[in-house]
Parts: sequence; structure tokens; C-alpha cells
Amino acid sequence: MTNSSTGRSAFITGGSKGIGYATAEALLGAGYQVTITSRKEDEIRAAATALGNGAETQQIRGEVCDVRDFAAVQAAVDAHVQAFGGLDVLFVNAGMGNFAPVQDMTPEQWSEVIDTNLTGAFYTVKAAIPALSRTQGYVILLSSLAGKNPFAGGSAYNASKFGMNGFSEAIMLDLRPLGIKVSQIMPGSVATQFGGHTPTEQDAWKIQSEDLAQIVLDLLEMNPRTLPSRIEVRPAQPPRK
Repeated sequence: MTNSSTGRSAFITGGSKGIGYATAEALLGAGYQVTITSRKEDEIRAAATALGNGAETQQIRGEVCDVRDFAAVQAAVDAHVQAFGGLDVLFVNAGMGNFAPVQDMTPEQWSEVIDTNLTGAFYTVKAAIPALSRTQGYVILLSSLAGKNPFAGGSAYNASKFGMNGFSEAIMLDLRPLGIKVSQIMPGSVATQFGGHTPTEQDAWKIQSEDLAQIVLDLLEMNPRTLPSRIEVRPAQPPRK
């Protein structure tokens, strides 16, 4: 894959830590040029520097970008294309969660989740379609098993991921005639920093970020005649209750 990936590039939203960071690391190792984004400038600069072994390089770029702002997303995608000459892989990964019973959920909390997880995915894909059309590229969206399994206190998060699943399947049909492939990955429990959590040894049973990064690589290595459009993944051995 390293040889075939030379000169190819990937754009990753939410790339400063967790799944996005691990995927950026894996793609860099496979020969891709990579842009990662985050809303927080200090985090994205630190992540890009770490991925570049101490400095941002010609292979890794960090962009401050709030996916809730279409103009900002378009500017970040355009800057990526300008820097790397094109776009081959889009990993739609940025996401967040506010969790509360619906009677306690504020309109602001609801909007923050929907605007980030669902509208932000639309903005990111929309901004990248022209560049992906030129390369017949690949869109990979990180959804969740929460997009089919609701839970109490998850009204906003569940709605965003149920919507992400429908969005992913619809755009797969829209973009397939353009030669753009679309896949969604739906993981269960993952050991990440999501929601301010710090992974510990107690999270060893969960899916790890590098496991999901491997799935991204596997999708990109798939024979182009075949499209795995939905991938569900769970911990192999959850703890016994």
C-alpha cells in the first residue's frame, strides 16, 4: 500500500486525538499526505507536531476548523487541495455528545450535537465533493452503533447518529455514479477521550483507536470493484456483568 499511496492525500476532521489521530498516524505510515482539523488551535498544532515527529512537515498539516461553519470547512478543504494538489480520502470523524434525559436537554445542547455530528458531516462532504470527483476518491464516515441502538439520555446523540447512518447510505447512492466510494463505520464501545474520558487499563476490553484506523486502511486496500458500505464493529469480549 505504501507505494500505491505515494502522492495521495487524506483530510480528517476531529484529528487531534483518539480515532482521528490514530487514523492520521496510520495513513501517514501508509504514505499519505494528511490534514487534520480541530476547533482548538493548541490541540491541533500539538497533534500535527507529534505526528510529524517534532514538527509540522510536508506530509502533515493541522487546520483550525469548526465543522459547524460551512465557510470554515470549505476554506480548510481548499487549503488542503492547494497544499497537496488534490484529495483522495475524506474521513468524517469530528463528533461530540451531550447526554441528558430529554426533559433536561437544553435547546443549546441539542443544537450543538446535531450541528456538529450531522450538519458538520454534511458540510464536510459537501465541501470535498469537487476535489473527490476529480480523483474518484473515498468518503469514510465514523458513525456509531448508537445510530441503531438508542439509550436513555441519548436523545441528541442517538438522533445525530441515526441521521448519520441515513445520510451515509443516501450519499453512497448519490456519489457512486461519480466514482466516489462511501463507507460508514459503526463501532460500539471505543477507548477514546470522547466526553473528556481518559482511557485506562480498565478500557482494554474496548475497541482501540488503532483498530478503527486499521479498518480505514483495510477499506482503502479493498479492490475498487467492491464497496463495503456499512461496517459494524464491536468489542470481541465485553466484560461479564
